[in-house]
Amino acid sequence: MAGRGQSPDFVEALARGLDVLTCFDSAHPARSLSDVAAATGLARPTARRLLLTLEELGFVRQTDGVFALTPRVLALGTAYVSSLGLWDIARPRMEWLVSRTHESSSMAQLDGSDIVYVARVAVPKIISLRVEIGTRFPSPPTSQGKVLLAGLDDDRLAAALATPSRSPVSPRRHWDPEALAEELRGVRARGWALADEELAAGVRSVAVPVRDGSGAVRAAMNVTVHAAETSTERLVDDHLPLLQRAAGEVSADWALWESRPTTEAPA
Repeated sequence: MAGRGQSPDFVEALARGLDVLTCFDSAHPARSLSDVAAATGLARPTARRLLLTLEELGFVRQTDGVFALTPRVLALGTAYVSSLGLWDIARPRMEWLVSRTHESSSMAQLDGSDIVYVARVAVPKIISLRVEIGTRFPSPPTSQGKVLLAGLDDDRLAAALATPSRSPVSPRRHWDPEALAEELRGVRARGWALADEELAAGVRSVAVPVRDGSGAVRAAMNVTVHAAETSTERLVDDHLPLLQRAAGEVSADWALWESRPTTEAPA
């Protein structure tokens, strides 16, 4: 992994430490030193020093030679979401939406070719995918991803799709670039996107954009249903209007939050 940075200011040691943190996931919540070294491509002595440093900082704990993340890592993601004001703004609107649809709702943002969940209000239903804040999925087979990709200009869209996915989940089928481009044109025209069991069997969702004060798409909000319980027609006819209302209110609240004074007036 050495030398991957392009800038003379690139700090390889920091990059390696982040590699260690991100090698833990829902499929690998605990790893031995050998596991970490293999997953990150680091030499064992390097992996050991990084793990012990992270342990001393409180981000990792060790039990009988097995390492796992601690709740302190949540502060890293929470700081990002809090800096946007997104969760505090979205939560009451999402809770209202879930109370009307009785289905889970999430918000995601684009990171390369993936979506990353930044807010979620869930209902206790069993679906084939586990979703929580920080979950990462490829964008093209998801309703939120289609909305976010549709909000990009041609250059940014090409750059996003050229970025390799870092999601541990593979879609049920790969997308054709021409078909995706045509679908995104439709998403832009109608203002919402549908994903019907494209990412995983039984998962059907509809998503709409969340915009900032300038009108730019900053996030996507969805309603997710179990395909065996809720038809596409009901999802679009009944849930979509409620979703559009909630997302519109989040957009308006976000624009208001962004326009707030950031400094106090002199006494």
